[in-house]
Amino acid sequence: MVTMSESETNADVPPYRYTAAMAAEIEPRWQEFWAENGTFYAPNPVGELADPSHPRAGAPKLHVQDMFPYPSGAGLHVGHPLGYIGTDSYTRYKRMAGFNVLHPMGFDAFGLPAEQYAVQTGTHPRTTTEANVERYRGQLRRLGLAYDDRRSVATTDPEYYRWTQWIFLQVFNSWFDPELRRARPIDELVAEFEAGTREVPGGRDWSALSAVERRQVINDFRLAYVSEAPVNWCPGLGTVLANEEVTPDGRSERGNYPVFQRSLKQWKMRITAYGDRLVEDLDALDWPEPVKLMQRNWIGRSRGAHVDFPVGDDVITVFTTRPDTLFGATYMVLAPEHELVDRIVPAEWPDGTNPAWTGGAAAPAEAVRAYRAAAAAKTEEERTDAKEKTGVFTGAFAVNPVNGARIPVFVADYVLAGYGTGAIMAVPGQDERDWAFAEIFQLPIIRTVAAPEGFEGAYTGEGPAINSDWLNGMEVAEAKAAMIAWLEEHGHGRGATTFRLRDWLFSRQRYWGEPFPIVYDETGLPIALPESMLPVELPEVDDFSPRTFDPDDAESEPETPLSRKKDWVQVELDLGDGPKTYTRETNTMPQWAGSCWYELRYLDPHNDKVLVDPENEAYWMGPQRPGDPGGVDLYVGGVEHAVLHLLYARFWHKVLYDLGHVSSFEPFRRLFNQGYIQAYAYRDARGVIVPAEEVVERGGKYYYGDQEVAREYGKMGKSLKNVVTPDEMSEQYGADTFRVYEMAMGPLDVSRPWETRAVVGSQRFLQRVWRLVVDEETGAVRVSDTPLDEKTRRALHRTIAGVREDMDELRFNTAIAKLIQLTNTLTPLETTSREAVEPLVLMMSPFAPHLAEELWRKLGHDGTLAYADFPVADPAQLVAESITYPVQINGKVRGRVEVAPDTAEDSVREAALAAVADALAGRDPRKVIVVPGRLVSVVV
Repeated sequence: MVTMSESETNADVPPYRYTAAMAAEIEPRWQEFWAENGTFYAPNPVGELADPSHPRAGAPKLHVQDMFPYPSGAGLHVGHPLGYIGTDSYTRYKRMAGFNVLHPMGFDAFGLPAEQYAVQTGTHPRTTTEANVERYRGQLRRLGLAYDDRRSVATTDPEYYRWTQWIFLQVFNSWFDPELRRARPIDELVAEFEAGTREVPGGRDWSALSAVERRQVINDFRLAYVSEAPVNWCPGLGTVLANEEVTPDGRSERGNYPVFQRSLKQWKMRITAYGDRLVEDLDALDWPEPVKLMQRNWIGRSRGAHVDFPVGDDVITVFTTRPDTLFGATYMVLAPEHELVDRIVPAEWPDGTNPAWTGGAAAPAEAVRAYRAAAAAKTEEERTDAKEKTGVFTGAFAVNPVNGARIPVFVADYVLAGYGTGAIMAVPGQDERDWAFAEIFQLPIIRTVAAPEGFEGAYTGEGPAINSDWLNGMEVAEAKAAMIAWLEEHGHGRGATTFRLRDWLFSRQRYWGEPFPIVYDETGLPIALPESMLPVELPEVDDFSPRTFDPDDAESEPETPLSRKKDWVQVELDLGDGPKTYTRETNTMPQWAGSCWYELRYLDPHNDKVLVDPENEAYWMGPQRPGDPGGVDLYVGGVEHAVLHLLYARFWHKVLYDLGHVSSFEPFRRLFNQGYIQAYAYRDARGVIVPAEEVVERGGKYYYGDQEVAREYGKMGKSLKNVVTPDEMSEQYGADTFRVYEMAMGPLDVSRPWETRAVVGSQRFLQRVWRLVVDEETGAVRVSDTPLDEKTRRALHRTIAGVREDMDELRFNTAIAKLIQLTNTLTPLETTSREAVEPLVLMMSPFAPHLAEELWRKLGHDGTLAYADFPVADPAQLVAESITYPVQINGKVRGRVEVAPDTAEDSVREAALAAVADALAGRDPRKVIVVPGRLVSVVV
């Protein structure tokens, strides 16, 4: 909405009033001072960034980090820097409180938006990205954010993604030892196979295997591996997507294109091997409980059993969390993509096959083929949430191992190949989806847990086992344990833990991402490039688009832009056995790769020898005490990254920890989710959005020109025409005013509405502080050395104590409220005492740093206040002058007495009785109870 700052509306502004115009002169000058003097440089213990002369060298450390932004062409709006200003205010305070503060900022610069723009315009993604980064740098600098800009990174810089590729190689060259529950170098696995101390899968003799067979065995153990498996194929984006990048309705999170299930050869990372640790280590983290819960639910750890069902010469293995219900398994279901489907399908339908099972096909293979085609056209959401279950009989029967019963095997699309084993044992009596399927296909339903009397449908609750032979009468937990023991004893299964979490799909069929440091030889198997060949840089290409861009074609085949760069794809290298021709990997890494580890590169950003010097890593991120996970001391960002970035980063960090590259087993010790700034939007009588900045309020109604419009509340964005930029606010009011307003709006973790008209309140607060120091008519400093009176001194020290407590707990809005109250206390005084105004300026500096620096200089101090000591309250001034005791007679307050805090109890009793003498009317009290500091109770 249209607003005007106070400084713009008053034509008779005193010449030395603090206005937007004055802020426009002060702020760039101090920003230049900070840059020229390296004010916010944080010294490392060792290396090129070490500085023994730094005022905080050797001080306690504090590593604070924001989730770095993707530099979009739209730039920042006022909602984006909310968390940035919060961490800046916090770190400025902590620096003044004696900490060596590391507060860096970088840019998550790979990704689809720049590439989509390149496809549309032909502009190279690097050109677009670098321009956007520079715009962001300018916007962030204008806000006075105190970053150590020597440490700034962009994930698109080859010097940065060299180390992203290096980390990939660490993952590729590692395997997860389930006995030790950690990653180990792949060479150690090879050594165990050679020595015979570890059995080769399939019981084969390692020495008898060919070189290619050995490579194939090893590749099946690697933490990064190539797999042909069902994936989320998004033709509209020309790439596959991880499960976390697909919305609940089966569309791409980016672009809202339909996503289909396809079987493609892709790079994956074995994050599921870390499922237990990813769940268990959450307990060591100071994170919001909702985020921990989201991660636990996404990982989805389940305890149960793998059960083997023979089908002819094959075996179908299922995972079930309810092995106690095996006697109720009356059919099985395979995902349409399951590898055993083609092997078990007979040539003809068995005698007596129910026609409802065949889908009208003349033969099982025909039925399965038609059903697979129909399933491929559905999204994962459509498959799992379909109200009417569909399926088709394979023509094969499995054997239930607990009772020998022959049960039919179906394919149905509500079972997904990427979850569990891609097969289920169906127990319709205890599962609603199985019940619905059984009713449609006229299959038996056997209850195995006693349901309450009169209960209808699938029963999923507790109760004694029934219809289960030797399990009958056991409660669920006892029956599960007994069945797992029986399965293991008889060789029909084994206890197991599985996860909802899938292995991380790590390939993207796009251009603008990190190239893999992988080549293929004539065998088609992957080979890691040596570290000396890093970085593998992106080549220049003429066409950034994927081969197909039909968003509705599930069968379209991906062709990556890099695959068309033939002179780059085919490369001659000497990898130790002479020059040979190899083929490069033409997929790129996902955008998440670069953000998985940037907290580490900030520590040692120019080190070209190692990822990070161990001494620097241990100083900034190492554990501080036994049981401490280590990591960034405070990490601030949006809750939307709970199961994407945060989960991936934890996985990579744990691999690096296992391999000895870092000392902390978690990347982020404390997490804080900031709220969001939302904004009003306006619609005319046609329901059309009109520009919010052109709407004016008159008499409680809103007008766009002469037309009344309706106001609504929503997310700030271009579509609602309600974007307000920090540049506009800095121009109209000054960056300090904008900063104070954002921090004063409400608690940092709560979303709040933007109201431009309210910004002037923050400007007036800063103007009052300015007037305490500077005469607005003459510009002279009007501060005296007159001591404060006792009442004002107590108010000052109560403010200091309260502000320090608020700052430590990130309660910036209440800290600002206390500073406003102190300013209002000082304003009416005849003279401004240095005793009060200097602490006020120092306490205000985390929020309004430019103005505070200017006032500090006017108060006679040289240099910057960035390392001045933050005020500390005098404990003697925090003691109350007096305490008021309410005096009760038989439970009712009849009087009050005011005494000194250190008054003896006998004296309090005597004063209280005197205060209620009239109410006692000569009666003698039976009891007089003094509750120190609270009340006096008289019983008569």
